[in-house]
Amino acid sequence: MTYHSGSRAVQDRVGVRDLADHVGQAIGSGIRPVVAAFLEQQPMLVVGAAVPAGGPVWASLLTGRPGFVRATGPRQVSVAGGLPAGDPLTAALATAGTPVGAVALDPRTRRRMRLGGLVRPTLRGFAVEADRVFANCPKYLQKREAYETVADRVPGAPRHGGGLTPSQREFVRAADTFFLATVHAHGADASHRGGNPGFVHVDPDGGLNWRDYPGNSMFLSLGNLATDPRAGLLFLDWTSGAVLQLTGTARTEFAPDGERTLRFTPAEAVETPAASPLRWSPPAYSPANP
Repeated sequence: MTYHSGSRAVQDRVGVRDLADHVGQAIGSGIRPVVAAFLEQQPMLVVGAAVPAGGPVWASLLTGRPGFVRATGPRQVSVAGGLPAGDPLTAALATAGTPVGAVALDPRTRRRMRLGGLVRPTLRGFAVEADRVFANCPKYLQKREAYETVADRVPGAPRHGGGLTPSQREFVRAADTFFLATVHAHGADASHRGGNPGFVHVDPDGGLNWRDYPGNSMFLSLGNLATDPRAGLLFLDWTSGAVLQLTGTARTEFAPDGERTLRFTPAEAVETPAASPLRWSPPAYSPANP
């Protein structure tokens, strides 16, 4: 099943069902050689899931030497290593059968690959038995020419809270990229959102909102939210490696002029200093950014 009822409802509301059917032909369950080669070049992977099934949705960052993510079968991706201590998705990735979504993003080439499937723990980490694999266009993806691994960078203790602190609000406002995890009755999805700094707004009550820019017309994330409002957001400081994870609920507002706005209400925040050992070069903002 390429699309479920939630995605179909949004596609019909926007009037892009035919286009979505055409674009959806790119979604497959097999891992082609070009996909396998791309995954093995990446030093980072974002994974989204619910903890536990029926619980809050989170998005988490995994990093490693290129090759830590690799295709090990025609429909299987293996990930070596694990999450930083205290990450909210640790238990989910250690539980067989957990539905997960993942996105591998390469800022150097402005390419990204998404997959979804079921988790199977392994001796070295975990594997995902993929039921959907597809690429996205480079829209709204900031280019970063290079990265270095900071060998002596050690993740700090996670800081938990029920709302955003003043410094976390600034973290969000300064972001040019974040990752969005959503779920549906048949699985989970992780996707990328990008724009110029300030494209994510913080409301006075601590909620977030951002404009939904025109994309591939699949409406996988918005379709998921139409049937299940749970969502997880991940913000990354590309220089310091700090990560801010939020879980809560989101909804889509449709304006008469066709513009769409996502509104996210956070329920819990986890900030981890130096969670990533990667330090990326400054961005060149996407020419597609409004």
